[in-house]
Amino acid sequence: MTLAVCLGIMGAIFLGDLLVKNYIERTGVEGGTRELLRGKILLKKYHNRGMMLNLGQRKRQVVAGISLMIVVIALPLFVITLGQRGNPLLRVGFSLLLGGAFSNTYDRLCRKYVVDYLSFGVRWKWFRKIVFNLSDFCIIIGAIMITLGAM
Repeated sequence: MTLAVCLGIMGAIFLGDLLVKNYIERTGVEGGTRELLRGKILLKKYHNRGMMLNLGQRKRQVVAGISLMIVVIALPLFVITLGQRGNPLLRVGFSLLLGGAFSNTYDRLCRKYVVDYLSFGVRWKWFRKIVFNLSDFCIIIGAIMITLGAM
């Protein structure tokens, strides 16, 4: 896995999520829902002013600082993995995690909130209320891949 491929993954996540977030900002109504795939995926416009599940929404500067700190810590770790032979799982994991982290951190610093837009049409109301974005999924999947790649 080359540096160019890793940077391409990060850039695609950042730009792709940014484009979707900008589209949702222009066309979505806060609290409104649009159903996709026969209601299995729900598009919603939601401004998350905190972290996951809106934790820390009253301490937005602290949340933005933590987000930036995670990026600053993860970036050198990613660079170290580039010098290691093998273990593409670790590199792809860091690429996914950093692409998602860059996108959400950009939102926190520039918009002062993260634009979330995806939910799932499931029968559990508590889970249906949770709204994600592409970056959130990349961060979660990347963290799992990093964990598995570090074993």
